[in-house]
Amino acid sequence: MSEWNISEEAAALHRDALVLDMTMPWLNYLPLEQQVEPLRRMAASGYTFISLTLAVDSTRLDQTMHIIARERAYFLANVDKYILVETADDIRRAKQEGKLAIGFHFQGTNPISSDLNMVETYYQLGVRHMLMAYNKKNNVGDGCSERTDGGLTRFGVALVEEMNRVGMMVDVSHTGYRTSMDVFEVSPDPVVFSHANPLALWDTHRNVRDDQIKACAKSGGVIGFNGCGTFLGDNVTDTETMLRHIDYLVELIGPEHVGIGLDHVSDPMALAVYMGADWGDTKFADPEQLPEITEGLIKRGYSEVDIRGILGENWLRLAQQVWK
Repeated sequence: MSEWNISEEAAALHRDALVLDMTMPWLNYLPLEQQVEPLRRMAASGYTFISLTLAVDSTRLDQTMHIIARERAYFLANVDKYILVETADDIRRAKQEGKLAIGFHFQGTNPISSDLNMVETYYQLGVRHMLMAYNKKNNVGDGCSERTDGGLTRFGVALVEEMNRVGMMVDVSHTGYRTSMDVFEVSPDPVVFSHANPLALWDTHRNVRDDQIKACAKSGGVIGFNGCGTFLGDNVTDTETMLRHIDYLVELIGPEHVGIGLDHVSDPMALAVYMGADWGDTKFADPEQLPEITEGLIKRGYSEVDIRGILGENWLRLAQQVWK
């Protein structure tokens, strides 16, 4: 058995693969030593790239700028371990150099403070995707937790157009149904669900309907399966359950549109306090489970090409297409 307690066949594939995860909350609510510990675990679990949430809809513009400045300073001061990503080629370079590639994103659009000029500024600072609304209504559209289901606003249309122009991925995770479907209609570029699971397997407001998933694929986008226990099932995070969600997505839209958006939280209670949320007991899948995902896909008969795509090459293909 390998270092990950999986077969040598699976370990060899996982070791060689590009592993990209589009979502990890990173909201500066822990001491630095504790905060960076998951990154060490991710590197040890075969990760190539992880995208960090630096702001949400409740984060003001001035706060966001301070957070970006602090995190950029940290990663640029630790170039022996990390590569701060600007292009898709930086992800391949990180793999070659045995480093962890780092990207940034926002879970919500309020950090631009209704100023479309901020999109390019954030892009230049490393923000590579931004989701439209974080659960609640904002000036772009409704979130998935709202009692209403309004569509994309005029400002939202202009924002999507500006994100397309700049090269920032448009993300409709956490976004209301009608708003998400409007985004698919408006954007000529691929639209993604960075971290979401199929509603057909577990009925919760955060999971997405089959027609949303199909619209994502039709746009050329990718949906990252989510490791949050309450989105996988009844607060379960076992690898077999994640594989069932992957199987469902693959059967619905094909393996080329499926990726990873694990949404790993190392200290749910601390994040719950920070966010003022009521899910401190929520379980989250661990990065150490990704090698098990690779083995599970082999056992299910997935081809090597499809496994490499799901592990990261689908996201990389999209980055090469969208980022500028």
